[in-house]
Amino acid sequence: MMSNGQLIGDGSWDLIVHVTSLQTERSIRVKGDLHIGGVMLKLVEDLEISMDWSDHALWWPERNIWLNRTRSTLDQYGVQADAQLYFTPMHKTLRLQLPDLRFINMHVDFSIKTFSAVIQICKSLGIRHPEEISLCTPLEPNHLKYNFKELPRKKIDNTLQKNGQLAPDTNTFIPTHSPSGSNCSLDKTQFLCAPVTPRGPPASTPISSPMGNTGTWKKNGFDANGSYSPNMSMEQLNGGLDNSLAQTPPPPGPDVRKHFLRPKSLVEKARMNVAWLNSSLSIMEQGVREYDTLCLRFKFYDFYDLNPKYDAIRINQIYEQAKWQLLNEEIDCTEEEMLMFAALQLQVNLQANQPQPNYDSNGSIASPQEDDIDAALSDLQTTLEGSNISNHCNDITKVPELNDELKILKPKKILRSYKRYWVSCKDLTLYLYKSREELVHRTGLVQEINLKGCEVTPDVNISQNKYCIKLDVLTEHSQDVYIIRCESESQYAKWMAACRLAAKGRSLADNAKTERAISFTANSLNIQVEDFIAPRYIKKLKGKLIHRILEAHANIKDLSLIEAKLNYIKAWQSLPEYGITLFIIKFVGQKKEDLLGIANSRIMRMDLNTGDHLKTWRYNTMKAWNVNWEVKLMTIQLEDDNKIDFSCLSADCKVIHEFIGGYIFLSMRSKDANQTLNEELFHKLTGGWS
Repeated sequence: MMSNGQLIGDGSWDLIVHVTSLQTERSIRVKGDLHIGGVMLKLVEDLEISMDWSDHALWWPERNIWLNRTRSTLDQYGVQADAQLYFTPMHKTLRLQLPDLRFINMHVDFSIKTFSAVIQICKSLGIRHPEEISLCTPLEPNHLKYNFKELPRKKIDNTLQKNGQLAPDTNTFIPTHSPSGSNCSLDKTQFLCAPVTPRGPPASTPISSPMGNTGTWKKNGFDANGSYSPNMSMEQLNGGLDNSLAQTPPPPGPDVRKHFLRPKSLVEKARMNVAWLNSSLSIMEQGVREYDTLCLRFKFYDFYDLNPKYDAIRINQIYEQAKWQLLNEEIDCTEEEMLMFAALQLQVNLQANQPQPNYDSNGSIASPQEDDIDAALSDLQTTLEGSNISNHCNDITKVPELNDELKILKPKKILRSYKRYWVSCKDLTLYLYKSREELVHRTGLVQEINLKGCEVTPDVNISQNKYCIKLDVLTEHSQDVYIIRCESESQYAKWMAACRLAAKGRSLADNAKTERAISFTANSLNIQVEDFIAPRYIKKLKGKLIHRILEAHANIKDLSLIEAKLNYIKAWQSLPEYGITLFIIKFVGQKKEDLLGIANSRIMRMDLNTGDHLKTWRYNTMKAWNVNWEVKLMTIQLEDDNKIDFSCLSADCKVIHEFIGGYIFLSMRSKDANQTLNEELFHKLTGGWS
């Protein structure tokens, strides 16, 4: 008797396959020795639909694996008659939150290892050195309250939904299944690590406001998970991805900030590292489904070859991750350091829309785009307030003039005291009068000061309300010094701008750049302290913050946009807690819990309450590390034949295993950038296999 062209009893059986793109189901007759490629070919022939199936593959929900070895047979995979498979696209829409907190929707390969998927994501975004980056699931408040084994588990729902999509299950922390043991030895042969060459995004990569699992738009940049996305239009983002991702987005509002997680102890900081995906498994295998949200973050704090010419996006995203670590109190700093970070952040904001220098391939400035006076005027817009120098600046029939009452001191005089004058600045010259009436009628002129070629030096102390301008005026017979004392920031702004213009031989008629330079007032800067200062310092410093930020900013007001970001990153790297990833562990034979810190060159045993370093082991003293996956016990063998054994309580031990292997991998990078990234070596060091 025949059935579907095959004899019954010949070892064949019906395999049920769900075709997610068509929301349909097919039964095909197969044998155990049929390879996976043959199964897909028979399925496509049975569908009799002419379309491109090249991105489709077989997914086995029960085993939570892709059947992507097309030459392997059903028997080799263990697929039997009771199995139900999905024929589904490998590339699916993933909602990514970048370090700057904005969201992008990307088409990501769910079938390849997460490490490979991150490489593809970074290539699309124009971010070099993707080996420093990984994906993690969004954290929720419960993740700070419980250790890994105590977290409520969510079962992965692999049933087919009505809309044909696999059921979403974000934030599922499933145990990773690795071999029974791993022995990762440190055969430290150098490998060549090439950066991803930045390029424009493919046209098919949508960047949009956040979307939920149903594809509906979210309002106000805020979704049910407390996630934030700035209100930026599709046109703004799609119109220039490179420029957009290299710039900081608008800050989130208070309604969004209240959902940010702020760890209150070392224990809570350690629990935040539960969310990292396993780089050796695919995204799909870790419970992530289409339209789910993942966070793209810098995982390894060992940044390689930061070059302003190639890394504008990468530098900005590192800067943003550092900024939010500080503002959310994930890393501690002192009060003075916080003010310094705020000042650098203010400089970044002020420089965002200004012309920037070009950089060569070595990261050096190639050619300035602003002359000295432009740079000097740009300095003013950082801390000062002001208004248009003259209401008649646009009247070409009248020479602009600046008039005001000022205090002026000549230090060389025997009687060193400030005298009040009514001063006019016109045609590169200061005219001093004793009274307003004399200035108006141009009578009783006391002195003329020719400003062309003079040296103009600021002397400002905002906390003491000191706003002075020092003028070194070279005359025919001598060099005279004058100090102008202003009463306010706005007055100082106007006169500093005027003096610097005149010193360069430019009158107030050159107002195009002048207006830009002096139109920034303390109010127009619109400094919201919560955007610059961590909450604990806002309570402590209260009303003095804006003045103190501006005072700190006076020291770094000459920095360009990239320089300000790089200085921010450098200062962040100088903090004692920088680059130390924490885990709660328990050593074998010990009853109390300890803190394990992992850095780019070492691991440390630390006090759980104080964070004091108790013992340090450097990677160059490690011979091997082994994980017993059955009991989740990690063993590190040292050069002196000693070993340390511990279990991890705050995350799966695979996370620690990957951090150690990942840092060793990064330490082997070579400056020869003509080779591809050595993915095989990365997985050998991090994946848990010999």
